[in-house]
Amino acid sequence: MVTHSALLLQLQTEVLEAVARGEPLSLIADLLCRRTEAIAPDAVCSILTVDAQGLLHSLAGPSLPADYTNAIDGVPVGPNAGSCGTAAWRKAPVMVTDIEHDALWSDFRGLALPLGLRACWSSPIVDRQGRVVATFAFYFRTCRGPDAMERKIVDTCVHLCALALNHEEVRQRSHRLAYYDVLTGLPNRGHFDQMLAERVASGARFGLLLIDIDHLKVINDTVGHGMGDVLISTIARRIASAGPDIVACRLGGDEFAVLVDNCDTGEVLGAAASRILTAARGLIEEGGQAIDPHITIGGAVFGPDGADGPALRQNADFALYHAKEVHRGDFVHFTPGLRTGMLERASMVRSVDRALAENRILAHYQPVVRLDTAEIVGLEALARMRMPDGRIASAGEFHAALADPRIAWQLTGQMLTQVAGDIRHWLDMGIPIQHVGINVTTGDFQRGDLEQRIVSAFERFNVPLKHILLEVNEAVFMGGSDQAVPRAVGALRQRGMLVALDDFGTGFASLTHLLSFPVDVIKIDKSFVDNVGAARASDVIVGSIIDIAQKLNMRIVAEGIETAEQVKALRDLGCILGQGYLFSRPGSVEEVTQLLQLFAQYRSTRPAMAPAAPPKLNRRRRSA
Repeated sequence: MVTHSALLLQLQTEVLEAVARGEPLSLIADLLCRRTEAIAPDAVCSILTVDAQGLLHSLAGPSLPADYTNAIDGVPVGPNAGSCGTAAWRKAPVMVTDIEHDALWSDFRGLALPLGLRACWSSPIVDRQGRVVATFAFYFRTCRGPDAMERKIVDTCVHLCALALNHEEVRQRSHRLAYYDVLTGLPNRGHFDQMLAERVASGARFGLLLIDIDHLKVINDTVGHGMGDVLISTIARRIASAGPDIVACRLGGDEFAVLVDNCDTGEVLGAAASRILTAARGLIEEGGQAIDPHITIGGAVFGPDGADGPALRQNADFALYHAKEVHRGDFVHFTPGLRTGMLERASMVRSVDRALAENRILAHYQPVVRLDTAEIVGLEALARMRMPDGRIASAGEFHAALADPRIAWQLTGQMLTQVAGDIRHWLDMGIPIQHVGINVTTGDFQRGDLEQRIVSAFERFNVPLKHILLEVNEAVFMGGSDQAVPRAVGALRQRGMLVALDDFGTGFASLTHLLSFPVDVIKIDKSFVDNVGAARASDVIVGSIIDIAQKLNMRIVAEGIETAEQVKALRDLGCILGQGYLFSRPGSVEEVTQLLQLFAQYRSTRPAMAPAAPPKLNRRRRSA
């Protein structure tokens, strides 16, 4: 005859083996209850879990009807919550030998008595932190308590339950770490890859949206990573709440991916993107700080826009990249033309990268002249690329590559070195070069080392910083949500450099921004100069810019001058300086050296860039 001790040992071995095999917790609990009831046939076994909110849930109770277990699901633990709920509340075993008359069962005896259950003994199960996570109960069909053997059985079962629950907690934690993002709780990159592959394999109708949080790096750098984490987690919640067809995942950093189920057209994908854009809006306030968040989305539909996972993901990425360039804060749906453009850009990036490595980036210069005398008062340095066949390519031919921050940063470095060396050459020749403009991009500001790079390049050639004019495009000034670029520009001006606001009027800036932009020179874009003197609207706009700039002690340079009529109109409006093909196209250092020897403005004749009232255009010098 098998003894109870042997049966308990067999029970323990069977349960532990099930745990080791990784069986689901519900099956292990069911096994434990069935084997226990076989050892103690007068008892009915039940295991309830207690969630983080203190609510009871049935884990196993094979001899109890579903109506009973369903009725107690979600019941809160408390001082009068039957044997199990009270045991969890007290963190101590609770014995009720007469359910019909015990006050602890006043709300539940109607469930137990019809089933013939007259007594209940429940024991709490605690985790390693001392929190009650479950209860193990014996019901009896007579009004009695447990005998010595039943107490021994319960002690063993409580211990086994604790082991199984702890193993499940470790397994779930490992699963969360493997498949879910810690900060947001969303599926992580690995989980997203799995879900994407499953949908592709099943032939499901779905779309893919890739999302970037705009300017997260700026927020981390200026407000702190804590606020950046708040931004990420808040945006994650808002994206996930955008609809039942939305499966949001965090890929890392500021990147999210969204699988849109039941989506087979661009219209459905666009509608989902619109819901997400709307959900993401709204100030985020934390610790006295406030952020106005913006996201940018690119997307593609499985099938029409990509027949497999990698193609779909790449095309959605193409759309996102394009959106960040031309529709930041909005949604762009993939089209085949985007792929062509991105591949061409990638090819151009590789071409410029090779040119940088082989020192084939050249500085050409276009003169900035006084409109009254055509004297050269400065130059603008423009990047050119010598092609492998010897042809000189203009910046327009490789401008797309400069969207790559690394390429832009490297190109600026080579331009700074060449410009500093050329200025040294002209100064040594006795040519009174006043300043040379160098264009800088967002990529130059992102690394935070622009000031040191300029100083190092010019110190190397012993060239004073007053000879450099940094030309900053409106889009660069306005590209961030904070004042990082204006502050950096202000610091550069403190070092003695001049700063110009380039292409004024074509981007985001308005006349009111001149009050906050720390600049010395405003360069009026060619699009205004083209119609000056011929269209009253252009005259009014250009005249207003000139008037305001002069009152703010800023100098004006008109770009793209091509006719003598434009010169006259600009002079009549009070503009003193200009550049354009009428005076000279951009030329090599040798060509520009000759022009400087003939037409450079000597300080002894007239102060640099002085706004003196001119007589009339010097025809001989204009022809140069």
